Amino acid sequence: MNFKSYELKEFRESKGLLIDVRSPDEYYKGHMPNSINIPLFNNEERSIVGKDYKVNGKETATIKGLNIVEAKLDNLISEFVLAEKNYFNKHLNNFKIYCARGGMRSQSIFWLLNKLNYSTILLSGGYKQYRRKVLDNFNKNIKIKLIGGKTGSGKTKILNILKNNNYQIIDLEYLANHRGSTFGSLGMDEQPTNEQFENLIEDELYKFDLNKEIFIEAESANIGRCRIPYELFKRMKDSPRIEIKKCEKDRINELVKTYSVYPKEELIDSIIRIKKRLGPQRTELAIKSVKNEKWDNVCKAVLDYYDKCYDYELEGKENVKTLDLSGVNEKSIIELMIKNGLII
Repeated sequence: MNFKSYELKEFRESKGLLIDVRSPDEYYKGHMPNSINIPLFNNEERSIVGKDYKVNGKETATIKGLNIVEAKLDNLISEFVLAEKNYFNKHLNNFKIYCARGGMRSQSIFWLLNKLNYSTILLSGGYKQYRRKVLDNFNKNIKIKLIGGKTGSGKTKILNILKNNNYQIIDLEYLANHRGSTFGSLGMDEQPTNEQFENLIEDELYKFDLNKEIFIEAESANIGRCRIPYELFKRMKDSPRIEIKKCEKDRINELVKTYSVYPKEELIDSIIRIKKRLGPQRTELAIKSVKNEKWDNVCKAVLDYYDKCYDYELEGKENVKTLDLSGVNEKSIIELMIKNGLII
């Protein structure tokens, strides 16, 4: 059988429902964004076939794998039929399949789907080839402009305003499912693995014109448990920066709006995690204020710590331009940024 295998660039740009046929554990660790997992083998089955391959060789392991698949063929077919029902439309009516290396797992699925008269393409080199390209792409000359500012200055809002006005942005905190502080996980889904975080960032870069600026919020190297790729972070540190200034009142209002909606127990747990840094007095004040719903006092107690950390981090930074947005209406931000020569 002639397998219809595409190189990565052509595969990514082809239309079709993207299916990862590796095991659930492999998929969880990292996968191509927007792919659906329909595994040929579950985790246990993959382990059994892998051990058989090491002990008895390829032929015996292949037979073992075929026997496993044969026993659940009806269920496997049902999953693809269901995927067709849920996702196919006039613009999306074929499957794009990949496995670890573009070998037997994806080829077996290709054979099955071909028998069922589905149009199918495979990724040559599989996920391994894709990951190699992901890491290579972080070495490209990316034109970054950072959006910086103290906690509560509305940096994420500014990124979204830029995005809505057709500027290129990457929201690292959104991709990491974490806002970057001790309170960063509140109300967020589980964080992706670090490998998947890299995949998600590269997927954004892949869509962009790299000759134009990309706006990214200034971050520490780690956002929760996700680590920004080294080459990207190094480039971020050397990039020009727009430093957002806001008065304390505006910042507190922003933080109260964001965090006062969460359960008090979770807010208190977050405060306790940084009690050594806050010190006993500020910790006690913050916890007492949460219990009494004195949200301004909570923010003031925590901001004192975060502001000192931020001032220290900002020391020695070059190529920084300041934009004071105290009391500025959101609708005026783009106009103000253009007027100050911060964007074109």
